[in-house]
Amino acid sequence: MKMQLLYSSGILAVVMTLTMMTSSSLDAQGTPRATSAVSGDRSVPRTPWGSADLQGTWTSEGELGVPFERGAQFGERQYLTDEEYADRLRQAQLRDKEALAEIDVFTADVSNAGAVGSPTSPPPHWLERSTQSRRTSLVIDPPNGRIPALTQAQGRGGGRRGGGPGGRGRNSAADFSLYDRCITRGLPGAIFPAIYNANTRIVQGPDAVAITYEMIHETRVVPLDDRTQPPAFRQMQGNSRGRWDGDTLVIETTGLLEGMAYRGGSSNQRLVERFRRVDAETLRYELTVIDPETWTAPWTVALDLKPQTGGMFEYACHEGNYAMRNMLSALRADEAAAAKSGGR
Repeated sequence: MKMQLLYSSGILAVVMTLTMMTSSSLDAQGTPRATSAVSGDRSVPRTPWGSADLQGTWTSEGELGVPFERGAQFGERQYLTDEEYADRLRQAQLRDKEALAEIDVFTADVSNAGAVGSPTSPPPHWLERSTQSRRTSLVIDPPNGRIPALTQAQGRGGGRRGGGPGGRGRNSAADFSLYDRCITRGLPGAIFPAIYNANTRIVQGPDAVAITYEMIHETRVVPLDDRTQPPAFRQMQGNSRGRWDGDTLVIETTGLLEGMAYRGGSSNQRLVERFRRVDAETLRYELTVIDPETWTAPWTVALDLKPQTGGMFEYACHEGNYAMRNMLSALRADEAAAAKSGGR
């Protein structure tokens, strides 16, 4: 019951926010005014006010087995052959058999803590595994499916591509990532498939769109006009503004909090997201990363999202985040043992 109330209240909050932000797009009779988003393609489902209808719960789970960057053997080819795809499915079956096997926490390999199959991994029945995509990489531009080279400054070691401090030296929760602390996966990482909860919900209004990510469970409310001025301060998910380009929803984000740029980029990074309804079963998501301080050229990555008929559930990360206390206590125990043995 508690989870149902929390879930319902979250939906209500998003609806109320959208209602307040979109009231200016209603005429005197309360009917939504038409917007410039309307195009001539009648096959695209539409909202009552005429824009392309992107609403619903979508999953990127089917892209889980696709490499982020393309292997050199594929060249500029974006899709697998029938034979290559069959091999991907065979590999996925082997992966799933291993990942879904129950483990003995007393004998399991602890050398890669947190990996699937280790004592600290999620229970196997939590995993959401599906490989439907025939794509050779998530990166689609440059045409070779590879992220461009780092700039000279980044290549000399000035970048921020590392994963943060190692285990030793972590004295408090603040020394762990925001993901470890159940605060955020960051933008746009939350939309990409991981171990589970690869689901995204979209709710639209004439003047705003709300995007909720199931993992960590955070919601972005993106205005679709210039009347709401962005704040002067930086935010974890940046400052986003949306617009319609025909039937494509385009969202540009800047002002990411220091250290929150995508894939270790600079604080001046600009992200351009595009959402387009390809058909009833596919929502195309494309992200262009523009960061001349980090990479020598912009690059684009894409996902094909599919309907998630099961909907979304509350992601109660903080309520069950015993890992933070356990990791810190384990580090202190390790330090105490090292001190007792003379640092050896």
